[in-house]
This record gives sequence, C-alpha cells and structure tokens, in this order.
Amino acid sequence: MPHITTSQGVWDLHRYPFRENDPLRAWDAADEYLLNEVATLTPKIETPRLVILNDSFAALSCCLHCFRPTMISDSFISRQALKQNLGGNQLPTDSVNFVDTLNYPEGIYNIVLIKIPKSLALLEDQLLRLRPHLTSDSTVLAAAMAKHLPSTAVALFEKIIGPTTASLMRKKARLLISSYDAGLETAQPEPACLNLDEFALKLVQHAGVFSMNKLDQGSRFFLEHRQKLPPAATIIDLGCGNGILGLVVAGMFPDAHLTFVDESYRAVASAKLNFETAYPGRDADFTVTDCLNGFKNDSADLIINNPPFHQQQTIGDHIAWQMFRQSRKVLSSGGQLWVVGNRHLGYHTKLKRLFGNCELVAGNSKFVVLRATKH
Repeated sequence: MPHITTSQGVWDLHRYPFRENDPLRAWDAADEYLLNEVATLTPKIETPRLVILNDSFAALSCCLHCFRPTMISDSFISRQALKQNLGGNQLPTDSVNFVDTLNYPEGIYNIVLIKIPKSLALLEDQLLRLRPHLTSDSTVLAAAMAKHLPSTAVALFEKIIGPTTASLMRKKARLLISSYDAGLETAQPEPACLNLDEFALKLVQHAGVFSMNKLDQGSRFFLEHRQKLPPAATIIDLGCGNGILGLVVAGMFPDAHLTFVDESYRAVASAKLNFETAYPGRDADFTVTDCLNGFKNDSADLIINNPPFHQQQTIGDHIAWQMFRQSRKVLSSGGQLWVVGNRHLGYHTKLKRLFGNCELVAGNSKFVVLRATKH
C-alpha cells in the first residue's frame, strides 16, 4: 500500500491520475527530508505560517495540513492530486489553500518548503516572487533528489534569498537551507520574449513554460506542414504551451474559434498574452485542465497536439494516451487529430488502435506528423 509514515502521521498517498497498482509513489526521499526538518522546526515557532512550492502530488501539503499551509503550484494536475489525497485521507478540503505560481498570496511566511523544479528559470522566478513575503524570521528549506539538483541552485538561492547551505545527502536527496538577507537587491520577474520573424510573431512567455527561449524542433516541423491542415471552425490547441501552434493556425483560419488548453497555469497565461497581442479583439478560450477533462463530446473539428512524454521527472506515454483517447470523444464526426511527436515513440500504433486509422502526413529522421480522423 502507498503509505508514508512521518513525524506528522501515516498517510495514504497516490499520484494523480490514480492508476491501480501504480509502481510509482506520490512522494520521494526529498519530501521525507523536508518533513523531518519541519518536525524539528515547527515546535520552535509560536504560530507557523507555512507555504509549499512545487508539491507535485501534494504529499507535503497533506502531511502538513494541520498547519493550514498554502500550496503554490503551476500544475492543475498537482491541484487535482491535492483534492484526491485530502479526500483519500478524510482531511478537510479547506485545510490547504491552493494558488497558482503567478498569484502569490499576501502576507509573510516564516516557513517555506520548496521542491526544486527542473527549470532554473522557473526557480528563479519563484524565488523572486517569494522574496517580498520573507523576513529575517523566515526559514527557507528546499530539497531535490541529488541527481536532479542543478549545480547552480545554491548560488541562485544566495543571489535572491540570502546565505544558503547544502546538507549532507540522505537517501540520495539533498536539502538546502536558506536565510533571508534584507540587504540584497532584486527585481520582479518579467516574461521572456521570443521573436519568430518567419511567422510574424513576437511571443512572450512566463518562466518554466516548455521551450522558453526558442521554437522547439517538433513544433517547427509541424508548422512546416501546416498548409495540409483542413479548414475548421472550432480548433483546440491541446497542450498549448506558449500557444505557438494555435497562433499560427489561427492566422490560417481567421473565422475559426480557437481554444488553448494546458495543465500549466503559466502556459495558458502565456498563450492568452500572445493571442491577444497577435489578434486584438478576436475571441478565443483559454482553459487550464487535465488534458480535455470537462470538454463536451463532438464539439471540435480539429485538434492539434504536441504531447509531452514525461510527467515531472518520470518518462512515460500515459499523458499522450489520455490526450488521444479524450480527443476522439471531443472531435465531431469527420474531425481530425493532428499530432507531432518523436518518431521512436510509436504514436501511430496508439492512434490506429483508437481511431481505426492513422496517416503519416510528414516525417524525417526524428519527428513525424500524424493525422487520425474520427469516423
């Protein structure tokens, strides 16, 4: 059973979406390291005010729910994991306050727990947003599995927060302890800019959004073959990132209604900024959700998709599989799903199994663009 035993209690925790006999745990040794440190720290603080960043499957938030912490995350999936694991442990749904990483709550925090993300740009952005909520009485604890800890993480904490020390490794996890330095001068984060002259677009995007500083190769290959797309009245950019696919396709079909979907709050916010800049006054929808949860069946003519092949640090195809299954339901009769992906991932097999057909639109040594039609 997926139970974690901590100083705070014993908890039944699962990854989201829940899968029977999932071999992967909802926590790691870095979570355990942080929980052990909190157990020694909280008795010394009269009124602990706790904030938790990047709690992938809400393990920290659930174990520490008695402090009524604030959980800050960019992930809708993490938000669903919080609901799932609070409910699974019969904990009050309002015992943890969830906010996304663009909307930090007001006030000062005296304990901050951070699971260090893969993206250093995201970490820098988060630390800059966090700093105004700290004082000399605040303690910042950050952890990661040692193999995923960026070599420059300590320097980044010292640049933005203050003096930082790295702990000894415990169960292959590393802990950073940072204290607030009031004398440091920092600026608030700004979205990054990316000029794509070939598409007459200037994109902005928040830190941590996929392919931040350049157009990724898969999206570029897809757009090289965009003229083969069928006309469509309703189009969904599924897993939209900064919105590049939908933005270019919107220019091809000026009367189409676009919907941009991602599980990242920062991605959808970036796509919204970019669409409003490129097409002022034009309506579009922007939705943060898990794949296509909540979308009506038979409601889209065309879905374009550059699916991820990992969740957090774990590589797998279950997200792509969910995207394909839900796309078949959401497409109207005769509607098409267009997918770009690495050739070796074998998406054509899954699409043919689901749709009964799959055509190769284009391919090179690394990528394929595939088309599946709902009949």
